[in-house]
Amino acid sequence: MAFVYSISIAPERGQFKTPVEKATFIENLGIDGDGHRGDWGRQVTCLNRQSVERVNAEKGLQIGPGQYAENVCISGMEELDLQVGDRFSLGGDVVLEVTQIGKPDHPSVVTKAYGVSLLPSEGRFCRVIRGGEVCTGDPVTKL
Repeated sequence: MAFVYSISIAPERGQFKTPVEKATFIENLGIDGDGHRGDWGRQVTCLNRQSVERVNAEKGLQIGPGQYAENVCISGMEELDLQVGDRFSLGGDVVLEVTQIGKPDHPSVVTKAYGVSLLPSEGRFCRVIRGGEVCTGDPVTKL
């Protein structure tokens, strides 16, 4: 079963994100208090927890929640096989839609600091279809 491992936000783009226990997702906008909010397709970024663990092990790193610049780290995300256009729920109330997989690395703050990044290759960028509150540990379900 997939679940929300962590939620992280930063007030501006181009910064490492700070973990929070819960967050408010706003329909058609993003996460309250996060710099990526706005009317565009990359309102929320999601990463697979197992990918974070794999890269940390391969590179000898101990990068924690939000340090890959992700908003939501999902344990078991590979089971969901999320593709562009897919919708999934966080905690049963919030609904996200995948708008993009990966992105160009410009190089990001993550690449500059650690020499590696996951969002350009594995990040799931999403729009908030239905808002609400999400907490760490909440279930994640493909719709």
